[in-house]
Amino acid sequence: MRPISYSRASAVADAVAAVAADPTSDFLAGGTTEVDLLRQNVLLPRRLVDINDLPLTQIEDRPDGGLYIGALARMSEVAEASAVRERFPMVAQALELGASAQLRNMASMGGNMMQRVRCGYFRDATSPCNKRDPGSGCSALDGFNRGHAVLGVSEHCIATHPSDVAVPLMALDARIHTEGPHGRQVYAIDDFFLLPGDTPHLEHPLAHGELVVGIEVPGLRMARDSRYLKVRDRESYEFALASVAAAVTMEDGVIGDVRLALGGVATKPWRARRAEEILRGAPAGTETFRRAARAELSAARTTPLNAFKTELAQRTMIRVLETLTSPESHPETPTESPS
Repeated sequence: MRPISYSRASAVADAVAAVAADPTSDFLAGGTTEVDLLRQNVLLPRRLVDINDLPLTQIEDRPDGGLYIGALARMSEVAEASAVRERFPMVAQALELGASAQLRNMASMGGNMMQRVRCGYFRDATSPCNKRDPGSGCSALDGFNRGHAVLGVSEHCIATHPSDVAVPLMALDARIHTEGPHGRQVYAIDDFFLLPGDTPHLEHPLAHGELVVGIEVPGLRMARDSRYLKVRDRESYEFALASVAAAVTMEDGVIGDVRLALGGVATKPWRARRAEEILRGAPAGTETFRRAARAELSAARTTPLNAFKTELAQRTMIRVLETLTSPESHPETPTESPS
């Protein structure tokens, strides 16, 4: 048994100060990941600071048509919010596909952004893992890696980022707000998630004691017709083998603007910028979609067990784009810009 002290904070500043002052402490929100890792002896904090009393549960409209979502808003509350369902359906879809109802009622949005990877070698606490024990090696490289990443990998880590909702948030250029020892910080979501490189144990650019307090989703009119498609081994709340969040505008059969992000195939939520560049200004059609998908996955680094993900991700991208650009589901509208 390992002794762990526990306290509750009623103000953001108190929570930040408590954790920042003790390098062995950590924040506790819904606990759906933290408690699992404590039980598995993967995380070894000596102190937990419960933040559930903090006033961070808001879902607020922004003047540009966007939203500000408090870090302690539960996944279920955000998925059910009318503003999310109407303006950002791919966010609601990703949340509903991400976990069971019980977990969605417990898990917080901020905790989802900070969740650790689901790699079995990271979570067994005994196998070499550079995320858990820097410099010890990556067991997944030559181990069972069917579910691991093919994009953004390094020789030190190929663990797949597990979040569903981070994928549409990446497509939407969301921003992550934090409070920490150095005050308020705002991170572009692409900068908030770090590639493993030579330092896979660093997943975010946050200082110890820096707390996620909110997620800002910019207004984007094209997001009203967005989609999130998740492909998995079983229908019931499994992690993605490949997923795509997408929004498209069209005019006279030509793609005006497009937002694409991938999940289940990369070491972080993956913005498909190569594909977006090819699609903008191109005629909508399967051949165009295939060319864009192929370009995006051209950088994939695979193993014999996960090589199928390259083709699976391409097919998933094509399917989403065909759905969004079909006359039945997405009538042609003038090209829209963020508003």
